[in-house]
Amino acid sequence: MTSQLPSVQVEVNTPEQALKHYFGYDSFRPGQLQIVEAALQNQDGLVIMPTGGGKSLCYQLPALLKPGLTIVISPLIALMQDQVQALQDNGIGATFLNSTLNGLEVRQRGQQILSGQIKLLYVAPERLLTEQFLLFLDQVTAQIGIATVAIDEAHCVSEWGHDFRPEYRQLRSLRQRYPDVPVLALTATATARVQQDIMEQLGLQQPFVHIASFNRPNLHYEVRPKPKQPYRELLRLIQQTPGSGIIYCLSRKKVDEITQKLQADGVEALPYHAGLNDQVRQKNQTRFIRDDVRVMVATIAFGMGINKPDVRFVIHYDLPRNLEGYYQESGRAGRDGEPAKCLLLFSYGDIRTIEFLIDQKVDPLTSEPLEAEQQIARQQLRQVIDYAEGIECRRTIQLGYFGERFPGSCANCDNCLSPRAPQDWTIEAQKFLSCVARCQERFGMTYIIDVLRGSKEKRILANRHDQLSTHGIGKDHSAEDWRILGRSLIHQGLLDETTDGYSVLKLNPLSWEVLRKQRLVHIALPNRPTAARTVSTEAKANAEMLFEQLRKLRKQIADEQAVPPYVVFADSSLRLMSQLQPQTIDAFSEISGVGSHKLARYGPRFVEEIQAFCRAQ
Repeated sequence: MTSQLPSVQVEVNTPEQALKHYFGYDSFRPGQLQIVEAALQNQDGLVIMPTGGGKSLCYQLPALLKPGLTIVISPLIALMQDQVQALQDNGIGATFLNSTLNGLEVRQRGQQILSGQIKLLYVAPERLLTEQFLLFLDQVTAQIGIATVAIDEAHCVSEWGHDFRPEYRQLRSLRQRYPDVPVLALTATATARVQQDIMEQLGLQQPFVHIASFNRPNLHYEVRPKPKQPYRELLRLIQQTPGSGIIYCLSRKKVDEITQKLQADGVEALPYHAGLNDQVRQKNQTRFIRDDVRVMVATIAFGMGINKPDVRFVIHYDLPRNLEGYYQESGRAGRDGEPAKCLLLFSYGDIRTIEFLIDQKVDPLTSEPLEAEQQIARQQLRQVIDYAEGIECRRTIQLGYFGERFPGSCANCDNCLSPRAPQDWTIEAQKFLSCVARCQERFGMTYIIDVLRGSKEKRILANRHDQLSTHGIGKDHSAEDWRILGRSLIHQGLLDETTDGYSVLKLNPLSWEVLRKQRLVHIALPNRPTAARTVSTEAKANAEMLFEQLRKLRKQIADEQAVPPYVVFADSSLRLMSQLQPQTIDAFSEISGVGSHKLARYGPRFVEEIQAFCRAQ
């Protein structure tokens, strides 16, 4: 078998050749090639690309084609080590310098860098800015040169970002010290304000800017009502869904409780929350990344910072506090681009829990309520409820939160796959909008619904809104139906809602078109959930059997090398192997994700496994 191996001395001059040789891929993902080409022209750059979009390749590939050392600044030690491990497994000279190393290891790696053996150096911003390290970089500049400075998690540079880190502000001093070295800033999420701040704080000069869509088409989004016995439903979902998964809960207590129940029911699961010490969290994370356990149960409020591309499902057992958090947490699924499921279990009881937590936001010195923070948190909660109760395309609602217009009909969410029959609710819409107008556009949705349904609540009586012509004209519909209508009007642009923390309903020009009978309004009321269709064929079952065998082989090899399984091959590559079943080294080399180094290193064992499977079949 070994005699069939092709020579690994492959000429690599272009980005396409490097992509195939080092990473085993035949084509770039959207936007990657343009970013790589700009980096090869030594342009500064700002890259906004969501999780799973392939940001890392945008600086890793140019590093292999440019002379000198590329420095990657990353705030997360675990991610840093994972990326270096994956690069080394592709035969690429990469290393990191961080607090986990002793003095001897640091000196040895420094010698490797100065001798030209290393192309990518990962370092934390705290170390980078020490005088000793800057003197080392002066030495690097003189001997081999610095190709690029790539700043990962660049939103940390902005105080308007969701994870501001003061040490990131000081990175601008690199531009002053090495003015001719191009800087590439990369992050997954950044508002327009944060983007501008990144460019200013890092001193980017006429940067190439790439802002990708926030849409993750491989993720299936679904919201289900949380049943009376939610754990049974959770267990059933885990047992029915293959692959690794993450379960998010609101509290540490719930995390521990769910973990213990899953373990008792034979599911390999571990907890992850701020109440565990650093050593236990790191150990649990490593076991999850290496597929020693299948499920991680984590708190919603505590970020995991994991670099595991083959998470196949994320289940929110409890309601998230805001849509941005939900986007990031659910986005930990399917980073390899393969299909993955994101399920939210929705309960009105969770709303009350979060409202209680919001009420606890007080000044630690005076114990006075932090009213501004509470107001924003309540609005964020309403946006989550809006998403959970929404009947439009999940992506339309989710991406709209980030200011991105999405036309709907994504064909990969529960609302698009099981659409409700639209009903003409023009008359009801006119009643709703008329009530907003008669209440002088000063109230939120709950108040308007209370007026429509004839409530005698004290505030309504005090405002004398029980005397309005719209008071009680909506008794024939439930509060839930009116809420669906109100949210649908907002999603369709027929009604506005303020975003200053108070969520007051406001009419707009389209609202008046509805009121003047110039525009019809159709909405869809919820269906009862139907069982998903299943397709099972002999070929599919055969491929699934081989896939599981190859996963076991991958795990065995990964354990031998003490690396995470995805470092050996991604799930997407194993899927192709199980479908195409290559039985020669040449055929195996055509699999996407099989580069020259991995072909030589792993090809024979995987081909033998496939041959044995085919003989048995």
